[in-house]
Amino acid sequence: MSTSRKARPARRGAKNSAATPAALPLTVSRRALLERGSDTRFRTLVHDLLTISTRMELVRGHLGARMGVSGPQYSLLVAVARLQGEEGASVTAVAKALHVSSAFVASETSKLAQRGLVSKRTSPHDRRVVLLSIAPAGRIEIGRIGDEIRIINDLFFGALDSKTFAALSAAVGSLVTSSRKAIQHIGSADRGLRVALEAAE
Repeated sequence: MSTSRKARPARRGAKNSAATPAALPLTVSRRALLERGSDTRFRTLVHDLLTISTRMELVRGHLGARMGVSGPQYSLLVAVARLQGEEGASVTAVAKALHVSSAFVASETSKLAQRGLVSKRTSPHDRRVVLLSIAPAGRIEIGRIGDEIRIINDLFFGALDSKTFAALSAAVGSLVTSSRKAIQHIGSADRGLRVALEAAE
């Protein structure tokens, strides 16, 4: 004779927590970001953006390593090359284009100048302004991996046609502005983040 007891039937009205998961609060309230009252598409977008950001950092790090510099220094080199024109690009202009602090640009371009990749000179119009330009060695390094840069970018952004590219560019530009407002909101209650934000200006 078995000594095991028969399982008792569940009490009437008892809740099955495994079958009825708790509903999560909405992560956004703006109607434009909800789909039939659900934030599922919004959360998917956030996850996708985080994935893209991580992959872009990996690509930047790879291209920087091919030139013997860090990922951020690679971005600085490309930005200087794009902005320098005939006279050179100011530290402020490069910082604004990359959404980083002028102090960061000044510090990292000094390291690149020591490597012979960037040239720095005082502006003939304003001695307070430092102008940056790509040194011959830096131009050679960028040119050496030019084909690889184009291949990677064509693959990375190959899903976009001209219409979606224009729409994405406009949307991301708007997000740069609105995301800063979100960080400022957080910074009002987080002193550490506020200090970091001020340092990036």
